[in-house]
Amino acid sequence: MFLRLSTRLLNISVASFCRTKQLQKAEAALIDGYSVINRMKEAEITPDVITYNSLMASATKQHSLSRCLDMLEEMLEIGIIPDVWSYNTLMHCFFKMGKPDEAYRVFHDIILRNISPCKATFNILINGICKNGNTNKALMLFRSLQHNGFVPEIVTYNILMNGLSKSGRWKDMISLFEELWESGISPNAITYTTMIKCLFRCRRFKEALHIFFEMKSRGYAYDLFACCTVVAALIKSGRRRFTDRCIAHMIKIGYELDMVSYNTLINWHCKEGKLEKAFDLITVAEEKGLDCDIYTHTIMINGLCKTGKFDAAQRHLNHIKMMGFNCIVAFNCFIDRLCKAGHLDYALQVFNSMDMKDSFTYSSLVNNLCKEKRYRLAAELLLSCAKAGIKTLKSDQKAVIRGLASLGSEQDAKKFKLKIRVAKILYH
Repeated sequence: MFLRLSTRLLNISVASFCRTKQLQKAEAALIDGYSVINRMKEAEITPDVITYNSLMASATKQHSLSRCLDMLEEMLEIGIIPDVWSYNTLMHCFFKMGKPDEAYRVFHDIILRNISPCKATFNILINGICKNGNTNKALMLFRSLQHNGFVPEIVTYNILMNGLSKSGRWKDMISLFEELWESGISPNAITYTTMIKCLFRCRRFKEALHIFFEMKSRGYAYDLFACCTVVAALIKSGRRRFTDRCIAHMIKIGYELDMVSYNTLINWHCKEGKLEKAFDLITVAEEKGLDCDIYTHTIMINGLCKTGKFDAAQRHLNHIKMMGFNCIVAFNCFIDRLCKAGHLDYALQVFNSMDMKDSFTYSSLVNNLCKEKRYRLAAELLLSCAKAGIKTLKSDQKAVIRGLASLGSEQDAKKFKLKIRVAKILYH
C-alpha cells in the first residue's frame, strides 16, 4: 500500500529545501511529484501557487532571475493563477538584480490585473527603490501612498531610515524618526541600531549617545546588539570616557554578555595596551561558561605583538594549536606583526612551521621581502604559493617583477613571469 501524498506535503518539502538553499532538490521534489503521478494515479499530487511561490522565493535569494521567471511562466502554462506574493517575489528579484524599471512594470501589472497589493508589496517597492540609490523617489512614493490612505508600519519606516542612513542624511532620518513616534508606532532594535550606526558614521557622537542613553526613558529597552554597536563605534572613534560609560550602563541594566561582546571589550583593552585587563575578561567569560573562539585568541596574539611581546604571542599560538583550533588567521596576524616590527627572518621561521597557508600568509611575507629588497626570495615564495594551488595576488606579482628588473635582471623577471603562468595552468 502506498502512502497517499498531498499538495500540502509537497509544499512542505519544497519550502524546506528552499529555506536551506537547496533549490535543485526543491525542483527535483516538484518533478518527482509529477513522476509519481505518471507511475501511480492514486498519488494525485498537484503543485499549487504556494509551491511555485516557494521556488520563486528561493530563486530570488540565489539571485537567479531566469529561474524565477521560468517558475512564473510554468505556473501560467499549467493554469495556476499567480497571486500577489508571486508578483511581490518577482518584483523583489528584479530589484535585487539591479533592474528597477522591470520591477516597476511588475508593480503596474499587479494594478492592471486587479490584484490588491498588500503592505509587503509597497515595502518591497520602497526598499527596492532605496537600494537602487534613489532615496528621494522612495520618500516621494511613501508620501503619495500616505496621501492615498496607506498606513505604514515599523518595517516601512525602518526601510526608509536605512536608505537615508546609507545616504548620510542623518537630519532627514531623525525627522522620520520623530514622525514615527508621533504616529504612535514603537521603534524596535533595528530602528535604533540603524540610527546609532548612521550618527556615529556621520560623527554625530552626542546625538548617537543621546539616543542610546535617553530613549530608555521613552519605554525602549536596548538589546545587546545595540549596546555592542555603540561600544564598537566608540572604540573605533577613540572616545574612552564614553566607552566606559556605555559599558557601565550595560552592566547596570543586567545584560548577559556573549562571546562577541567580550571579544569587543577584549579588543578595546588590547588597543589600549591593557593586556592584564584583557586576560581578566577572558577569565570572566570562561567562568560564565563561555568558550573563547579563534577571534578571541587572535585578538590576544595581536595585542601581545603590538606591545612587543612576541615570545608570549608565540607561546599563546602554540597553546591554541594544541587545543585544536584552525589557527591560520592567528598565524597570519602573527606573521604580519613580525614583519611590521622588522623581524622578517623570525616571520619566515614561523611561516615554515605552518601546516596550512593561504594567499594572505604569502602576501604579508612577499610584501615585506620586497620592501627589504630581497626580491629573489620573494619570487621563490610566490612561486611556491602558485605551485601549492593558492591564488597569488597580482599586486605581489608586479612587486616581485619590478624588483627583479630593478636589480638589472630583466631575464630573471621574464623567467619568473613565465614560471608563474605555467604554475597557474598546472596547479590551479
